[in-house]
Amino acid sequence: MQFSENWLRSYVNTSFDSDALNHVMIMAGLDVDDSHPLGASFKDVVVGEVVAIKKHPDADRLQVCEVNVGFKTLQIVCGASNARQGIKVACALVGAQLPSIDIKEAKVRGVESFGMLCSLKELGLAEEDNGILELNNNLKNGTDLRTALDLNDQITTLKLTPNRSDCLSLWGVAREVSAISKAKLTPIHYEVNPIKHTEKKSVSVEEVSACPRYCGRIIKNVDNTKKLPEWMVKRLERSNIKTISPIVDITNYVLLEIGQPLHAFDNDKLQVNVIVRYAKPKEIIHLLNDTKIELSKKDLVIADEKGALALAGVMGGMSSSVSEHSKTIFLESAFFDPIVIAGKARLYNISTDSSYRFERGVDFSNTREALERATSLIIECCGGEAGEITEILNKLPVRNEIHLRLKKLNAILGIEVSAKDVEDILSQLGFEVNKTIEGFKVTPPSYRFDIAIEEDLIEEVVRLYGYDKIPSHHPMSNHTILPSLGMAQHKLKEALVSRGFFEVVTYSFIEDDIEKALHDNHHPIQLQNPIASQMSTMRSSLWGSHLEVLNYNLNRQVSRLNIFEIAQTFHGSQKDFSEIEVIAGLSYGSFLPEQWADKIRDVDFYDMKAHVEQLTSKTLTFKRSENIPSALHPGQAAEIFLEHQSIGWIGKLHPKWQQHFSLPKAPFLFELKVEALLKKTSFTYEEISKFLPVRRDIAVIVDESVEVDRILSSVYAAKIPFLKEMVLFDVYHGKGIGESKKSIAFLILMQDTSKTLVDSEVDSSVLKIVKLLEKQFDALLRN
Repeated sequence: MQFSENWLRSYVNTSFDSDALNHVMIMAGLDVDDSHPLGASFKDVVVGEVVAIKKHPDADRLQVCEVNVGFKTLQIVCGASNARQGIKVACALVGAQLPSIDIKEAKVRGVESFGMLCSLKELGLAEEDNGILELNNNLKNGTDLRTALDLNDQITTLKLTPNRSDCLSLWGVAREVSAISKAKLTPIHYEVNPIKHTEKKSVSVEEVSACPRYCGRIIKNVDNTKKLPEWMVKRLERSNIKTISPIVDITNYVLLEIGQPLHAFDNDKLQVNVIVRYAKPKEIIHLLNDTKIELSKKDLVIADEKGALALAGVMGGMSSSVSEHSKTIFLESAFFDPIVIAGKARLYNISTDSSYRFERGVDFSNTREALERATSLIIECCGGEAGEITEILNKLPVRNEIHLRLKKLNAILGIEVSAKDVEDILSQLGFEVNKTIEGFKVTPPSYRFDIAIEEDLIEEVVRLYGYDKIPSHHPMSNHTILPSLGMAQHKLKEALVSRGFFEVVTYSFIEDDIEKALHDNHHPIQLQNPIASQMSTMRSSLWGSHLEVLNYNLNRQVSRLNIFEIAQTFHGSQKDFSEIEVIAGLSYGSFLPEQWADKIRDVDFYDMKAHVEQLTSKTLTFKRSENIPSALHPGQAAEIFLEHQSIGWIGKLHPKWQQHFSLPKAPFLFELKVEALLKKTSFTYEEISKFLPVRRDIAVIVDESVEVDRILSSVYAAKIPFLKEMVLFDVYHGKGIGESKKSIAFLILMQDTSKTLVDSEVDSSVLKIVKLLEKQFDALLRN
């Protein structure tokens, strides 16, 4: 809702400046979406009067004007076609600063000019230039233009939550500001209009629950061609409401002022009685926005004997609309049940200020007063004679008494708010407050549709008491805080993400056949009420879910995929099962994205092994096993050990499962227990040697079946003196090497922390390594 701050201050002139006013409204729950000055900034522009005018001696299109600015008469050269003697104008004095120009004394074609006559565009008040601005002749010469045109104003836009329909009017916002600032409200003057004629419209409300209150009256002899007062036009324009005709503009003004939508019918176009009913099946109405809609039997309408006149609470119809020729109008003010109106505008792709308010709730106690207010303004601006009000009153909404316990309020807020402060706040907000032993019995006002329970009242108290007055405390606990696995898990995720993996989140349910065959689980945990037939079993591994993710991506032209997930797996029986948290991953396609620097090659076992090794700073051991999961290729799979404990598996997908899932290539998979990876171990610290290491390289021939890991484990277990590190750097098959044999070359680093090693010490250690390999692995040292 957009409005003029000056209009708001006419009801509650608080001492707050604009910024402070916006701040207190925000803190009280009224979201200020925007607030900006009206128009551009300018100064030293005053009201002037053109007292004489003559043609410029050297220019046909220019005129020399004598302009009275109150304290003197200035000579100003002007080129506007509408400049003429007798009009009041906006005169920028020498030294004035306009949005796009500073005014200086100048000569225009040899004639001195001491100012400028301004257009709206030059003042920054319009986009287009339509000649100089002509002002009201009642304005006094020399008056500052900003004061004369009431331009020292802020345009404020509120973005209200749906529950605050009570603030969808200037009076509602003023009521809130008064409660917040304790500034005095200036009441709106509701005048009971004298009855000048006896004609009265007969109204029949067939749907009393949908329309509990309906008021209307006939106003005769109106003149809908008259001009509205300038103050009203300004307020409407600054609220982003376009002027249409005096009577319609007044109904819009009252809507903005007090929040009650009204509608004016041309009484001469009505057929006898007014009826409030639901629409007949396939009934057609031609609305004011020039659209025809087919109504349903759930649509409430205002009708006469001939048919529907208006879509109740939303928009009027063309057949009964007022025009400049209308002389007698029937003015309607009603309360419609918000539930009946809700959604109707959106259903027919309509957006109106009336429906926006009716579907949120309009003050049903103000229906008659709003009619009187609009009547007064119509008679004041358009003339006319008011008739008697027809009022149909049925059961209105009831505001139930709510028990507010002071003890509960303070417990929820965590502070002590005194009973007096609570009573004052609720009274300021218009609530009826009665003291009880435990607190208060509170009755909300008719305009508050959002207050129903005790917690609503607590919210009202705290927003006016001030959220900023509630101190912030650090949480306190007597419990021992156990170290969280969250950060450690985050490091696992970061390790894989840094290597090009994407995290996925999949269901814990999987197809029964996949669980049994792929995961080797022949006694799966079945769901009693599965959400789908293919999601009937709790998974004991993540691989089946990840293969489904791979298929999903391949079907969408994704040819390279690296994914991982940390999730629970489920083991045991339905009555006695356990959960094990694992981290699992899948790699498919090329090792690197397509690019120019390297040749494209598919990911292999060692790529996946490198990814897994990044998950921990400890040494992982990869061993062959006789009990390889059926999901993995027996020749390209390994069991993973950490500190002699099995923690998972790595390998290539078995060809039969590649065929089952119709995969062009076989992906590589891994799955590890998270708890084992995150288990903390003690570290042994060693002094960093100041002496250079010594390197020796050896190559030995061993049987093809001998695993390098066994060789390295044996060497390290022997605790060879000075051995720092032993690393495989070459494997050779071919000429000079017998069948079922292989040549493996190792880099051996020797180092001591206390001295530089001599050749004899190094050679002795290398010889011990060679002898160990000969003895345990039948190795032959190559020359």
